[in-house]
Amino acid sequence: MTYDVEKLLSMSQADLDDLFGKCAAGEIPNGEADGTAIVAPGTKFSSNIAKFISNFAWQGKVFDAGKGVLKNRILPFGLNAIIAKVYKGPSWLDGKDCIVLDYSETSIIAQWIRDEIRQIEPGLYLGKVYWEKKRLIDFALKFNS
Repeated sequence: MTYDVEKLLSMSQADLDDLFGKCAAGEIPNGEADGTAIVAPGTKFSSNIAKFISNFAWQGKVFDAGKGVLKNRILPFGLNAIIAKVYKGPSWLDGKDCIVLDYSETSIIAQWIRDEIRQIEPGLYLGKVYWEKKRLIDFALKFNS
């Protein structure tokens, strides 16, 4: 089965967790990715919530794999802000290797946030967002290059 962002939005939380668990971490990405928040996965609301968040809050991430950092693209005009360290480590979901996006030492605003991503298709990553150790939402990152 192949996956795209629309497919991820239609999947249940259990299916997203299962997919995340089946995938290897992949390489730390480099460049700009369009982001899609996956809130209320598998419901009729998921796609509309994702569009709202993309238009008004978060558009994606810009990775610098060489430096092991990223910046989030936020606000309606795509400001690059909220920096995270990027490295491989064990997932809080299943203990297997993932790519960690760690804000604890780089952001006052997001210091309690940790994201984890795994590559599910070439140029497509599935992510989990944690506030401290509590899971919040999932997200997709789509690289166009």
